[in-house]
Amino acid sequence: MFTPIKYVSPKEALSLIESNQRIYVHGSAQTPTFLLKHLAQEAYRLQNVEVVSISVYGDFHIDGPEFREHFKINSLFVSASIREAVKNGHADYVPVFLSEIPELFRKDFFAIDVAIVQVSEPDQHGYCSLGVSVDVARSAVNTARILIAQVNPQVPRTHGDGMIHASRFNAMVYADEPLHEALFGEKVGDNERRIGAYIAEMIEDRSTLQMGIGAIPDAVLSCLTNHKDLGVHTEMCSDGIINLVENDVVNNKYKKIHPNKTVSSFALGTKKLYNYVNDNPAFAFLDVDYVNDPHVIRRNDRMVSINSAIEVDLTGQVGADSIGVYQFSGVGGQMDFMRGAALSTGGKPIIAIPSRTAKGIARLVPTLKPGAGVVTTRAHMHYVVTEYGVAYLFGKNLRQRAKALINIAHPDDREMLERNCSERFQKF
Repeated sequence: MFTPIKYVSPKEALSLIESNQRIYVHGSAQTPTFLLKHLAQEAYRLQNVEVVSISVYGDFHIDGPEFREHFKINSLFVSASIREAVKNGHADYVPVFLSEIPELFRKDFFAIDVAIVQVSEPDQHGYCSLGVSVDVARSAVNTARILIAQVNPQVPRTHGDGMIHASRFNAMVYADEPLHEALFGEKVGDNERRIGAYIAEMIEDRSTLQMGIGAIPDAVLSCLTNHKDLGVHTEMCSDGIINLVENDVVNNKYKKIHPNKTVSSFALGTKKLYNYVNDNPAFAFLDVDYVNDPHVIRRNDRMVSINSAIEVDLTGQVGADSIGVYQFSGVGGQMDFMRGAALSTGGKPIIAIPSRTAKGIARLVPTLKPGAGVVTTRAHMHYVVTEYGVAYLFGKNLRQRAKALINIAHPDDREMLERNCSERFQKF
């Protein structure tokens, strides 16, 4: 019989953290904001604590300049919560494929001393769930020497790799608070809907989908209501999937691996989504080193990977994590799925991008901004989609690529792009 949990105060739990340690903080919707707030109050006794995380939501509490000597933030993905800290030099960023982060945790030079995770209440057998953010948290829990849990009754109990027995935690703190939410659907405009319609036409029945984060993936999902027998094997899922599952558009019947289940490593959206995946056996939340492994991804035929970018140059280089030298996000899993889809039989790796920003700045450009990182290389590129159409780049030379991309650029940018290409390629 499972022994009832003894909860402790945040101060008692966090007393397990010592100076010069490396700690992992759970991310996305599961960011343990309650414990982070109390961790900030422990700064007076701590020095040189390295804080590792991927995307975090809400107030991070320990990212201000006053904490610089106490906490060294070394982020594996730059989300809005710490973007300014990275910009101002109060935090650092590690470029790494999402699929390879678990391997970092297993190596001595990046070993985790303490993992702080937010989990569901223990079930009748004593098992807690990592909820909607299994991703790299599973590996952090597996490798950390000390585990601290923020136990929250609002965390969904999800099926897959996220189960942890309560006896494994060194300390458990009870905190009832809503999970962090993201409302991507509210950002969908006319351009995103046009892009979604183009991509929907490219998706065959019985395809398996991966959707990145943001308005465009949600716009694509909204255009798939007349498709049949789709599958999902994705890094993340959002609210847009619910309608497709309920209407049997997504049923995963023809997937080669994990048939009949939607596979994801994390979910990010609204409370409706979190309630939907709660104890739902049709969803499997798995460790990201498996979900994002290109060799696993390619095993599903007709794998369609849909990701966005900040800008794409006319040779096909994709800048997706930085605006020049300004670090905006992270490498994440884009390349994992772009490569996996390219290797899949009948697969389609797609970069979907509006032709201009909301401020009218071109996103199809002659060259990436100075200092910008290349997330997806031009050798990996197949499809680019804007609201003006589809460009297929695979097997095309630089001149042909430029012409194809100019054809889907904003009409007011095409003369500038053509002029640049004429100078670059002489007889363009």
